[in-house]
Amino acid sequence: MLMLLLLLVPALVAGGTECNPRDFGADSVVCVCTASDCDLQGVIPVPGDGLFTIVTSSRDGLRFAQNTSPLESTPNPDADVSLILDHNTEYQTIFGFGGAFTDSTGINIATLPLEAQDFLIRSYFSPDGIEYNLCRLPMAGSDFSIRPYSYDDVEGDVDLVYFNLTIEDYQYKLPYIKQAQQVAHRELLLFGSPWSPPAWMKESGTFNGSGSILKEMWEPYANYFIKFLQAYEAEGAPMWGVTMQNEPMTGLEDWAWNTCYWSPEDTRDWIKTYLGPAMESAGYGDVQLMIDDHNRDTIPAYVLPCLDDAGCYQYVDGTALHWYADWWTSPDSMDETHNLYPEKYLLYTESCDGWNSGPDERVILGSWVRAENYAFDVLEDLNHWATGWVDWNMALSMGGGPNWANNYVDSPIIINTDAGEFYKQPMFYALGHFSKFIPPGSIRMASSVSGPGSGDVIAVAVHNIPSQTDVVIILNRGDSGKSVSVDSGSGVEFMNFAMPAKSITTVLFHEH
Repeated sequence: MLMLLLLLVPALVAGGTECNPRDFGADSVVCVCTASDCDLQGVIPVPGDGLFTIVTSSRDGLRFAQNTSPLESTPNPDADVSLILDHNTEYQTIFGFGGAFTDSTGINIATLPLEAQDFLIRSYFSPDGIEYNLCRLPMAGSDFSIRPYSYDDVEGDVDLVYFNLTIEDYQYKLPYIKQAQQVAHRELLLFGSPWSPPAWMKESGTFNGSGSILKEMWEPYANYFIKFLQAYEAEGAPMWGVTMQNEPMTGLEDWAWNTCYWSPEDTRDWIKTYLGPAMESAGYGDVQLMIDDHNRDTIPAYVLPCLDDAGCYQYVDGTALHWYADWWTSPDSMDETHNLYPEKYLLYTESCDGWNSGPDERVILGSWVRAENYAFDVLEDLNHWATGWVDWNMALSMGGGPNWANNYVDSPIIINTDAGEFYKQPMFYALGHFSKFIPPGSIRMASSVSGPGSGDVIAVAVHNIPSQTDVVIILNRGDSGKSVSVDSGSGVEFMNFAMPAKSITTVLFHEH
């Protein structure tokens, strides 16, 4: 199947292709993709000296609409919103943006005709598309699997003789990872996250529910991680990183799906005694190790026992975060955590909308509200030291997609299995405004926003030193359009343009 799919990849699209819109009764539209037609954003270069390009998506149906104009020598004195860039004040380096290769994602993609599958993967990963580069995958089963499982379900196999990847890896994860690697021009950074150890390693003897791993299983479980890293490397999909446990605090509850409780103190002790040394001795000391992997209301308290301990600190590279508490938790917790340990990065590793909605609203086709939720959260997180942002499932079905826990959520791409087509949600384009235009290695720089219309606006600015290009991404949450004036940082070159109501605009230009 993979070889056939690769034969279908055509040359890169220079200027992009148009959205085929469809209205499902929400506040915006989806873009319809079939086996024969799909909008691709194309290669969008930074314009030459003296010019700037804006790329805009909006509630009213714009999708990556482009316009190039000359820089001006004066700002718009009547601008609703004024931005000033400061190239001399730099913050974090960005790793990238992406989604997750879950079982459900692969199961749903596999229902499409091969040509439509190819369009979907290109839409996410190729230079024609939105150029995802940072992707998560569950280490065995998750809440978006059709069964609970691990990589060694043979009771008492502490030597992991029976460890093996499963049919889910070979049918629903690895084929699409490899296809993404083939079409991508950026290096694909993969990281694994476990939802649960093998059930026989746990106090409860079950994947779900509450409870921790048995302490006598700490060493075998560290070796389980090594087996996973070796197995995926052997398949041509080496890991850039791992998180220690998905949402470790859920194991304190009678949780419906795979989980495992890790206290901050046990996290510290397991990493410094078993997992860290095992990764080093197996040659995986350069694989990124992230802790927490839960909501930002857990920081800094959850990570301090590890980072305050020299033995644990030496093995940990960063803190992984989820977005589910962002609605009620201030991003100041990110600043506090960064200021305590500025050399340990913060990375958003899971986000999805619709998780707290009623059954009939888990998926809303054409929701601009959810696109705006995503864009606002990414902007807020980047402005508080996040080094990247990863969505959850990359593709689900009209009913939410097959999953063991019946925890349907929305997704940037929704598949209509019966029709053999898929729909790019407004969320897809919202994320694309970041993933396509902020390449890995970009550095956030200082920027300020002011003006009578600035209350509706949030923005971030980055520059890419090798290419000497600047990117500004602006979200207008207001119900009216905004006139915008951006000072490039020189005080003598300005970008004056209009933003529609409820829109996202990416600004591209060369810095001097």
